[in-house]
This record gives sequence, C-alpha cells and structure tokens, in this order.
Amino acid sequence: MPARATPLLATRLESDTDLLALRRAGREIARTLGLDLHAQVRVATALSEVGRAAIALGPAEVTIDLDRGVGGARLRADVASAAALQDSGLAADGGVPAARRLVDEVSRAVDGRHVTLTVRLGASAQTDAATLDALGRSVTMGYGADALDELRVQNAELLRTHDELLAQKEELRRLNSELEETNRGVLAMYHQLSAELEETNTGVVALYAELDERGRELAAANEAKSRFLRNVSHELRSPVNSIIGLSSLLESSSLAAAQAEQVDFVRESATTLLTLVDELLDLARAEAGHEDVALAPIDVPELFEELRGTTLPLVRDGVDLVVVCAPDVSLVSDRRLVARVLRNLLTNAVKFTERGAVRLDASAADGTVRFTVEDTGLGIGPEHLDAVFEEFVQVPNRLQPTVRGTGLGLPYARRTSEALGGTLTARSEPDVGSSFTVALPSAPPVPVTASAPRPPAPAPATDEARGLDLGHVMVVDDDRAFGGYVAGLLRENAARVSVAHDGQHALALLRDAAADAAVVDVRLPGIDGVQLLERLRAEHPRLTVVLMSSGSAPEQGGIERPAAFLPKSGLTQDVLVRALRAEGQDS
Repeated sequence: MPARATPLLATRLESDTDLLALRRAGREIARTLGLDLHAQVRVATALSEVGRAAIALGPAEVTIDLDRGVGGARLRADVASAAALQDSGLAADGGVPAARRLVDEVSRAVDGRHVTLTVRLGASAQTDAATLDALGRSVTMGYGADALDELRVQNAELLRTHDELLAQKEELRRLNSELEETNRGVLAMYHQLSAELEETNTGVVALYAELDERGRELAAANEAKSRFLRNVSHELRSPVNSIIGLSSLLESSSLAAAQAEQVDFVRESATTLLTLVDELLDLARAEAGHEDVALAPIDVPELFEELRGTTLPLVRDGVDLVVVCAPDVSLVSDRRLVARVLRNLLTNAVKFTERGAVRLDASAADGTVRFTVEDTGLGIGPEHLDAVFEEFVQVPNRLQPTVRGTGLGLPYARRTSEALGGTLTARSEPDVGSSFTVALPSAPPVPVTASAPRPPAPAPATDEARGLDLGHVMVVDDDRAFGGYVAGLLRENAARVSVAHDGQHALALLRDAAADAAVVDVRLPGIDGVQLLERLRAEHPRLTVVLMSSGSAPEQGGIERPAAFLPKSGLTQDVLVRALRAEGQDS
C-alpha cells in the first residue's frame, strides 16, 4: 500500500451477513468523507455487487483506504476473491460490470482475482486526521450490525429513491406537457407564417407581373412617342422648308424695305423652327436606336478645323476659341455623328461664355479617345447637372433670354455617344465654367474595299452657260407650297415648268406632254417617289430624274439607274440646277 494511503477498513467476506455489513460500512465511509446521498448509495451498491460476486467463488478479502495522490484524494476499495471474477457481461447481471456504472474507475488485475474500485473525492471532502480517526472507530463499531438494521436502511433508501423517481416522473410529465404545448404553438406559428409567406409570395408574383406589364406599356409608350416625333418631324419639315424657300424667292423680288425686313423675319423664324424639327427627329432616331453608324477612320485634326470654322462666328467678343489635338489621336467611328455631338457641345459652350475661353481638345489612351469641351462660362449648379441631359430642360440663367435653344442638344449628344459605344459626362461649377467629356472606343480599322469611281462633281455653271437648257421640267410634290418654290427656282433655266401633286398626276401629265427632267418628292401619297422613279425609268428611260425629301435618302437598291438625291433643307437654285444638269449628262 502506498505510504500516502490511509487504511479505513479491512474485512473478510464469507456470508451474506458480511456482505450486508460491508454495504453499510461503505455507505458510512462515503457519508463521513462528505459525499452526497446518491454518491453514498452508489459506493455501497458497488461494494455490495463486487462482494456478492466474490463470495460466490469462496471467501474474499476487502480493504478500503483513502489515497491522497497527486491528482487529489480518492476513496479506493480492493476486493481479493478466491478465483477470477467475471469482467464482461450486462450491468443488470451485477458483479464487476454493474460496478463500472456506479464508480469512477474499476480495474482488474491480470489474474482476475483482484478488483479495485476508485471514487474521486472533491475539494470539499472531509479528509483531516480527526475525521479519519473517528471514521475508523465508527466503521469498526458498526460493522457487527445485524442484517435487519441494514435491511431497514436499504428499505429507507429504496423509499427515498422511489419518491425521487416519482418526483422526477411528475416533473418529466410536466415538462412533456409544456413541450407539447410549445410544439402546438410552434406548429400554429409555422402554419401562420407559411400562410403569410404564401400570401406574400403570391403578392410578389402579382407585383412582378404588374411591373412587367407596366414595363411593356412604358416601352410601347416610348416607342409611340418616338414614332410620333419622327412622323411629326417629317410632316413639319415640308411646310417649314416651303416657308424658307418662298421667303427666299420673296427676298429676291422687288420689295419695299419694310416688306423685305418682314420677309427676313419670316425666313429666320422658319429656319429656327426647322432646326427644332431636325433636333426632334435626331433625338427620336437616337432614342429608338435607329442611328445608322457607319464606321470609318476619322481625320481628327481635319474634323477639329471644320468645327472651329463653323463655331468661330458664334463666339462672343473677348472669348478665345482654342482647338488642340494630340498628334497620336486616331479614331475609327462615325464621323457624321461624332461631328454632331462635338458641335452641340461647342455651341452650348460659346452660348453661355461671356469671357475667357472655350477649349476643345482630344487625347487617346488604352483604345479610348476622349474629347473634352471646356469653357469659362456661367457654369451649372450641382442640382441641375443631371437635369441638363433631359429633354427640353433649360437651366435658368441671366443669358437665357438672349440665346436660342430647345433643350434637346445635350440629350441627343449623350444618346448618340452611347450609340457609338461611348459615354458623355459633365462637371461644372457656377461662375467658374463647365467641362463635358466624350469618351469613345476606337473601333478596328474598316477594311478598304474597291468601289466604282465616282464621277467628278460638275463645275459651277457660269453666267454664259445659264439659259433655258433644262427644257421642260416637271416638279412632283404633294406640298403645293414647296412645289411652287421648286418651280420658282427652275424658271430661269427651264423652258417650261409644270407641277404635279402625286404620282398618278405626274404620269398623266407625261402622257399629255413629254418632259426632259423631273424633280420628285420621295414622300408622296399613293405611289411614293421611289415607286414613281421605277415607273419613269421603265416608261420614259431618257427622262432625267432627281429625288428630294425632308427626310433621309431612300433606298434605291432595286433600281437599275438610281437617281440623285437632294435634301429639301437648304435647297437652292444653284444646287438644284447643277444636279439636273449632271443627271442629264449621265443619262
């Protein structure tokens, strides 16, 4: 036995009486050392179970001691039997397997005859010398107690255990009842949440369907608006062009000074209206994504010189127009659209700059070309900076009454920049100036394909060459005012001018009297201009034909000999006569 072990009991087991005495002694030792009631019962029962298995094999020796080892105090009982004890089996069968369920540790010697039971004691265990001396005397004096006393003690323990089990059963029943109630509440909440979630999902699905429907309606409304703008713009162009043309004819006639001034006002107002109509049409085309982008290498320095020439007359006195282009800038894009965007930005800049400078420059980096238009003008407040890209929005300022504008230039510039695959951004500070930056990707160079050589432009007609060389010219236009204007442009160079108001009327006039040339509007009721051109090419192959329109040039792909095209906007006598003479030479 280790030197630090204190012996508490040594006894011999030969009968059931000795077994009862051992059980009582084990309980008493556990109680005195400070173990609780359940621990006392477990220690006594473990000793009883191992002792019963031992005396079944013959007399057995039992020693109980207190070990104060490094890991703390431990109560240890060693049972030496006459033969090897069974170590395996069910706990319900008793013996060593049952003892393993009751104490902290059970070890068995190699020969199987010695079994050691160990119970670890807590820090509050009573292990002082006085307690141990008293314990030794108490165990010795009580060891001879009869079986009846031990049976009473066991019965009392069983009753207490029974009462505890009943209390635990009642507590378990109560807990089960509460758990069932909780489960019912959880299930009810789950069903409620499921119903609410299902209702919410139904609402979300309905909301998405409504949003999709609204999106389709908005897209349809936007398309209708764009279509309306395109149609109205086309319809307005013809009468406005007529007003401008007739005003030009009136100006060339003999008018009094007051009349000439009034006619000039009419022409100027019509020109302003035509600019608005053109901007509306351009914006509608850009919004609908109908911009025809024709990629080609752009000579940026040449473009800048062109922009400088067209912008310089608009610059106020005391304002410098600076155009700078880095030498390494190269761009493949649509020159026409790029020029429109930059012209819009430059025009806005010079309108609202009274002093300082307006600067246009270009730089290239990482496949992107940046065009920047800076000015030292009035500037734009941060609250209006986003609004200037909305249609018809004009920021209030003191120069607004003196400049013309529709509020469409910047929206068109942004949409066109996006159509070219780029962006348009702005920054500005009131009374300091504004800066607009167009960033465009430079597309790969367009391969050059061989094309038929274009005939040289005809030389301007000299005074000597002018005369009635055009012969009989027929003008076909459903707009009587513009048809009269075109007829007026031809009277000095044509022996006869007749006017038809639609395609059928024109064919009827030609059946009555042959013509040498025809000027045909593209947009005609019934037979349009291109269809009429096909009929004229078939029935009158030697007839010289020139097409005109307020819109863009029509497709003539299926016609064997396409006709020249002239826009109605800016149509003058020289342009018209020159085109008819050139077409007459080709035919």
